[in-house]
Amino acid sequence: MSATWGKCKSVLITGSSRGLGLQMVKDLAKRSSRPATIIASARNPTGSTDLQELSKSYPGVHIVTLDVESEQSVSSALQEVRSIVGSEGLSCLINNAAIGSIEDINMVTPEAMMKNFQINTVAPLFVTKAFLPLLQTAAARSAGMGIHRAAVINMSSILGSVTLNEGEGANFKSYSYRASKAALNMMTKCLAADLDSDGILCMSLHPGWVRTDMGGPLADLSVEESVPALLSVLADLSEKDQGGFKDYRGDNLPW
Repeated sequence: MSATWGKCKSVLITGSSRGLGLQMVKDLAKRSSRPATIIASARNPTGSTDLQELSKSYPGVHIVTLDVESEQSVSSALQEVRSIVGSEGLSCLINNAAIGSIEDINMVTPEAMMKNFQINTVAPLFVTKAFLPLLQTAAARSAGMGIHRAAVINMSSILGSVTLNEGEGANFKSYSYRASKAALNMMTKCLAADLDSDGILCMSLHPGWVRTDMGGPLADLSVEESVPALLSVLADLSEKDQGGFKDYRGDNLPW
């Protein structure tokens, strides 16, 4: 396991009350080589007893209320995170909060399309935009590129790959989810182009098909299998990964 997470001073993970987000907080908190500051954000963090226990049991784990759909909530969370990280800024933002839905051509609705776009695509962009000054502050304090400096990690999905949506890859029917993740991938490329000069790495990551509330009981991986692997991938990111799309094993995925 790479020790680079020890060089990452702070990380903010959205959607941390359950599933992948909670497991990422748990894994990072328990490591001997870890970020000094781990900020777990969720829309309703008081509803997650696991998250509350983590913040009590491990030093440097902070809980921040953040509803990614609410501009006011994002603004309030920004002030809170700024007071936590201080002059060092924010090293790594993991846009993990998301929703999923299943619908074929007969079931899809405008409401489902808009809801998925709002939470899976628009919200990560504007959370990133809000926290950009803190990421720029961290980036200015170091060199190179990766989570040791400043990074934006967008939790995407192989279902957002246009290339792979054929044959067996087309069996999962969700117009809204697939389209929102494809759009998130484009947003990643846009951010990578815009933030490269600041030294901020931006990439999309597919965690695998994971047994969570969203992934369902038939998925291939448990959170305990997916998260250590994806954290290892993130620890090894460098300039070559700017604007990339990888899976939890570190393999590059086609757009």
